[in-house]
Amino acid sequence: MANILVDESKPKNVDEYRTWLKKRLSVEITARTSTYYESVLNAAAAQIRHSHFWVNLGQQLQEIDDAYWLKTDYKLFATSDTPLLQTKPFASAISKSFRKNVLLNKNWPDPPQEGWIVPENWFLRLNDLIRTLFIVKYADGVQYLVERITETANGTGDSCKSFYEARDEGYYAAHVYLRQPCEVPRISWDTETINLSFEIQVTTQLQEVIRRLLHKYYESSRESRRSDFPWQWDFGKDEFFANNLGHVLHYIEGTIVDLRKRQGESNK
Repeated sequence: MANILVDESKPKNVDEYRTWLKKRLSVEITARTSTYYESVLNAAAAQIRHSHFWVNLGQQLQEIDDAYWLKTDYKLFATSDTPLLQTKPFASAISKSFRKNVLLNKNWPDPPQEGWIVPENWFLRLNDLIRTLFIVKYADGVQYLVERITETANGTGDSCKSFYEARDEGYYAAHVYLRQPCEVPRISWDTETINLSFEIQVTTQLQEVIRRLLHKYYESSRESRRSDFPWQWDFGKDEFFANNLGHVLHYIEGTIVDLRKRQGESNK
């Protein structure tokens, strides 16, 4: 009976989560919280844009594209524009803390293994508050670009970790995380230096098109409590269509890379 009562008190959406934060952790999300959040990220993003790593990477993109073309006879990038660094909207940060504290928290009602994620530690615990997206034309370009980004980071002495995502929900992309020392305001408006993580996401042109088309669906589904019934057998739901579409596209992209390679070998 005690377990049932605990589960019933579990927040079901972001609005309930904000109320829970105030009651359980004495954390109130206010306009001041949002203003401070934005001031920290704006200051950090400006410094990252002028960092040795980011400037070097921007200068090397044409060389990276040319090297891929010499290797494959195909262009690497879908566009010649250098991606912009973006800051995560405040509402999205609240949503992510909700997912990590509640929806994905296997220790509930106790805190996650590393403790509750709250505004005072967001900048150290959430690794994608500043992020950018590189779009490549072909699936093999994802790993190629990640390796070049890693080489650039090693050359500038920056900490760098990369992960290749292949989720059950049909999401495929690579994520590179770097930490940069940034001088940011404190809540008391003096300053401090923190090692803030920012994210470089690398995905393909096809995957990005589908992500944009299904953006509203993914946003709403991520904040929903998950059903115990497997989505793979729930044929009438949007989840079945959206997730399988991601898998199908990844298979097609892999096939394209294989056919391209076979064609290149036959032309030799």
